[in-house]
Amino acid sequence: MKNIFPIFLLLVCSLMTLGLKAKEGEHPKREFRGAWIQAVNGQFMNMSEARMKEYLTMMLDNLQRANINAIIFQVRVEGDALYQSSIEPWSRYLTGKQGVSPGWDPLAFMVDECHRRNMELHAWINPYRARTKGTTKVAPNHRSALNPERFIAYEGQLYFNPALKENRDYICTVARDIISRYDVDGLHIDDYFYPYPVKGKEFNDEADFRRSRASDRGDWRRENVNRLIKQLHETVRATKPWLKFGVSPFGIYRNASADVHEGSATKGLQAYDELYADVLHWINEGWVDYCIPQVYWEIGHKAADYETLVAWWAKYASNRPLYIGQDVNRTVRAKDPVTPELHQQTMKMKLQRQQKNIQGSCQWDAASAANNVGRYREALEHYYHRYPSLMPPSPFIDKKAPKKVKGVRLIDTNDGKVLVWLTAENKKKNPLDEPWRYVVYRFDAKEKVDIDNPANIVAITSNPFYKLPADATGRCTYVVTVLDRLQNESKGKKCKVKL
Repeated sequence: MKNIFPIFLLLVCSLMTLGLKAKEGEHPKREFRGAWIQAVNGQFMNMSEARMKEYLTMMLDNLQRANINAIIFQVRVEGDALYQSSIEPWSRYLTGKQGVSPGWDPLAFMVDECHRRNMELHAWINPYRARTKGTTKVAPNHRSALNPERFIAYEGQLYFNPALKENRDYICTVARDIISRYDVDGLHIDDYFYPYPVKGKEFNDEADFRRSRASDRGDWRRENVNRLIKQLHETVRATKPWLKFGVSPFGIYRNASADVHEGSATKGLQAYDELYADVLHWINEGWVDYCIPQVYWEIGHKAADYETLVAWWAKYASNRPLYIGQDVNRTVRAKDPVTPELHQQTMKMKLQRQQKNIQGSCQWDAASAANNVGRYREALEHYYHRYPSLMPPSPFIDKKAPKKVKGVRLIDTNDGKVLVWLTAENKKKNPLDEPWRYVVYRFDAKEKVDIDNPANIVAITSNPFYKLPADATGRCTYVVTVLDRLQNESKGKKCKVKL
C-alpha cells in the first residue's frame, strides 16, 4: 500500500492537470463536506490559548486545502461549555477542572476562523450526557449539583433523565443561548440518546415509566426522545430561521431480524431498539434538517457492511439531506475488496456518490483527515474534493434565490486588477434574503458559460470584489453570483475581460 497508493494519486493528479473536465456527478457542485472536531477525547485539555489556537488553525488550514466546507465543533460534552456561558460551567476538557475559565472563547474563535475560510460552523452538543466516567467532581453551578433529582446514573456516567419535561426545556434553553449569541450555521447532536446498553445493567427509569402509565417501555422511551427532537427543532427555527438542525445517529437503524420491512441486512446494535432513537420518524416529520448516520464500518464487515448500510440509508432516509459519516482511520486500515494493495477510500467514495439521495459526507475525525492519515486528505484534495462545492439546498426552509449583483466591472488598483460589483438592496430586510457569499466563475474566451460545473469556480468570497491573479492574461468571461445563508444561488452577472 505504501508504494502503490502514491502512484494512484500521481496518476489521478496527472489526469486532472491535463485539463479533463469533471464528469456529471463525479465532482458535484453541491456537496456537504464536513469534519467533526471533538473535545471528549481530551485533545484540548490543559492546552494554553496560544497552543490551542495554533492547533485549530493548523487543522482548519489543512481541511481547507481539501475543500472541507463544514466543521462540526463539539461545544457541550457533559452539561458544560466550550464557550462563554452564564448557564453551564466551563468544560474540564479545556482546563482539566470543570468551571475554570480558560480565559478565552473557543467557539467564538472557531466561528470567525471557519467563516474566514468560507466554512460553515455547526455547534455540536450532547443533549443528555451530564458526566463522563473520567469526571469525578462537577462545578457548583452544574445542573446535576443544583437539581440532582433530575438525573440518572448508569455505569459510571450521569444522564439528564429523558422522561422529564424540565430537562427538555433546559436543554432547549442551552441550545437557544448558543445559537442566539453566536453566528453559527447549525446546531448538531450526536448518537447519544438513552445510554449505550451494558449487558445485565438496567437504566433506572422505572418510577417515571410507572407514572407515565405507558404500556410499552421502548415506545415510551422513544417518545421521550421524540419530544426533545421536536422541541429542539422548533427552538432552532424560532430563534434563527436559517439555521440547520442536524443529527448524526448510530449507523444501524434496525436489523432486518427486528423489522423485516425497514430493517437492514445487519447484525449490530440498533439505534431504534437500544438507544431509543427513531431517526426515520424525525426525518419524515421534518424535525431535523440533515442526517449524518455514522457508517463507520468497512466494506465487507460481517455484521455491518458499509455498502449495505449506505444503500439502506439512501433508500429510507432521503426526506431530508443525507450525508454519510466516514471513519478515516478505519477506512485506511481496511483493504480494498478488489485491489487489496489499496485501502477503501476510493471504493467508499464511489459507493457514496453512486447514490443520488446521498449529498455528501463527514469525516471522523477531523484531526485524522487533517493529518493526512493514509494519505486520505491528499486524495480529497487532489481528486474527490478537487473543486470547491456549495452546500446542498434546504428548500424546506427557504428556496428563494437572492437578487443578482449589479455593475460587475474590472478596475485597476495599486495592488493589481480587481473585479468589483454591487449588491442589490434587500428592501424588506429579511435575513433569509441577505447576501452571505459571492461565487466567481471564470471561462476562457471561446468556452461555453456553464456555472453548473464546479471546475469553473475560482473564488467563493464574502467580499464584493475578486483580485485577479497577477499572471492573468488574454480574453475571458467572469460570472458572479450571490449566495444567501442557505446557499440559494442567484442568477449570474457576466463581465467580459481583455487583459
